[in-house]
Amino acid sequence: MNHRYLRPARLLLALAAACALVLSAPAPAQALSTAKLTAKPNSDSGSDVLGATDTRITWEGQVSDDERLTAVTLTLPDGSAYTTDDAKVTLLSDSDPSKPGNDLMKRDTPKFQISSDGQSVTYAFSNPLPAGSYVRLELYGVDFPAVGGDMQVKVSYATGEAGSSAQGGELTDVPTIAVKGVTPTEQLATYLEGQEWVKQWNSNTFLRLFLNPPILVSSFPSVFQGFLMALAIVLVAFPLAIPFGFVLALMRISKSRVLRAVSSFYVNIVRGTPAFLQIYIAFFGLPLAGVQIPSYPLGVAVMALNSAAYLCEIFRAGIQSIPKGQDEAARSLGMTATQTMLYVIIPQTLRNVLPTMTSEFILLYKDTSLLAAVGVMEVVMYAKTIVASTGSITPYIVAALFYLVVTLPLARVVGRLEARLLGKDTGSRKRRKPRTSAGQMPVIDGDHLA
Repeated sequence: MNHRYLRPARLLLALAAACALVLSAPAPAQALSTAKLTAKPNSDSGSDVLGATDTRITWEGQVSDDERLTAVTLTLPDGSAYTTDDAKVTLLSDSDPSKPGNDLMKRDTPKFQISSDGQSVTYAFSNPLPAGSYVRLELYGVDFPAVGGDMQVKVSYATGEAGSSAQGGELTDVPTIAVKGVTPTEQLATYLEGQEWVKQWNSNTFLRLFLNPPILVSSFPSVFQGFLMALAIVLVAFPLAIPFGFVLALMRISKSRVLRAVSSFYVNIVRGTPAFLQIYIAFFGLPLAGVQIPSYPLGVAVMALNSAAYLCEIFRAGIQSIPKGQDEAARSLGMTATQTMLYVIIPQTLRNVLPTMTSEFILLYKDTSLLAAVGVMEVVMYAKTIVASTGSITPYIVAALFYLVVTLPLARVVGRLEARLLGKDTGSRKRRKPRTSAGQMPVIDGDHLA
């Protein structure tokens, strides 16, 4: 037999035996085990633990029957803040030792010293805790990082008798704490809640209900999402309503009785019924008829069809305001009826009705609030959701501000357009002073005095 092959085989067998011994060896028993680790919920509703917001963490553990505990250290995740002012240690035991039932109703408070180093907080007991003790540690004023996530609190311990060398280790059975991330506006709202002037402000019932600063700040992002939805609806619905309304206006002034009747019927029905009712018919009637349309396109369609009826009357009035002489002059130049409408009537009509169209845009934007009744998540719906959870009217005030952001500048634009058109229609210009010489009367030259 060749001995060259026996030596590597023996080495492999020895290595395998060593690995088996290591794997089969019992793991060193820990002198302390974790019973639970929790954080107190700090959100306005529910059981969420928010980041960057004060909470209390509670750790409970069981000391083994053959060890005495001298210290426990809690190490918080990086970026956490805490205070040791109200830290507590409580020993829990059965109320009746003769009837052990793990009710843990008896409470004792051992003497301890607390120290902190960076993210670590150490509870050092003046006298070692007895073997088998069940201990609870509490740490207040804990602020986990704002980003949130599963936060791992590390727990280490030291055991031994007084005066002897301490032994210890780090626990591996500590659960994580689920922390919900918070936005900068939520952090600002939390900061405002602790300010003295905010407390004084909210001591007034009216101010607390209608202008609560923390709720004003915290509701802004949610209502802003509704603002974007309202803009998305009106910026699509209004351009769709313009051509439809113009076609209805041409039908209203056409020589065909059928076209006039159809247009008049539609305009009278839409203008004669509330937009709120039209929304209800579309959102609840169509599904009953088996027609399923998503909320956004259906909301756009209802708003566009409603606005088209009003734009029809605006365009009709604008077309009929153009003097008939212009139509006759265009026809005398050899232009067809279509060319006259495209190149003579429509440009002047659009100029004349532009202020009124802008006013209709403002009305349509405000009417998007009616879609909240059917669950479309626009400005009012988001505000309504926050009001239901906070009991404050402040989110409705935030919603009103978002409406004013659009309506006030547009109202100013309407005023300027009307003033400009009025100036053109009246032919107002600065009149020059009459030029006269001594002993000479002014001479009329056209519209001006010379």
